[in-house]
This record gives sequence, C-alpha cells and structure tokens, in this order.
Amino acid sequence: MSILIKPIITEKATNDSERFNRYTFVVNKKANKIQIKDAVEATYGVTVETVRTLNHPALRKTKYTKKGLVSGLTSGYKKAVVQLAEGEIDFYNNL
Repeated sequence: MSILIKPIITEKATNDSERFNRYTFVVNKKANKIQIKDAVEATYGVTVETVRTLNHPALRKTKYTKKGLVSGLTSGYKKAVVQLAEGEIDFYNNL
C-alpha cells in the first residue's frame, strides 16, 4: 500500500512550510497517523513531530445547460499536514 500519493504545493501550503515548518500531502484514505509519520520519516529522512489529517468528501455538482441537466462528481481524498521537528530544513530538496 502506497501511503504518500503526492505533495500539495499551493500558496497556503508553501506559506505554512516557510513559516511553521509544516508540509501537506495527499495520502491513502486508509492510512492512519502512525503510518503517515513512518512513511514521511522513511522517505525524506526527517523527524516528524505531529500529523494532522483531513478527509475531503466527494462533491456532487449539477448544472443546467442547453442540453439539459448535467451532473458530475469530484473525487474525495485524504490530506495530511505534517509538522517537522525544529531544525529540519530544506525538505523538498529530496524530491
């Protein structure tokens, strides 16, 4: 089971990484905090202090068009915010 799927690099995530030493990842939906911590430490060789997880639900969207009612679905995912120990720097250099 692949736990870390991809890092999230947005303006908010970049600001968190620069100011608070926190990094954000999309992770497997079935992974728990301990597995996420072990995967980040093994992959990047850093020390993890805390892990916070969020589940984004799948969203159903409908819109009215000339062709009628069109419905769609965006997939849900699990996001993990990982805070590194003090003194760990240059995290994305290992990518």
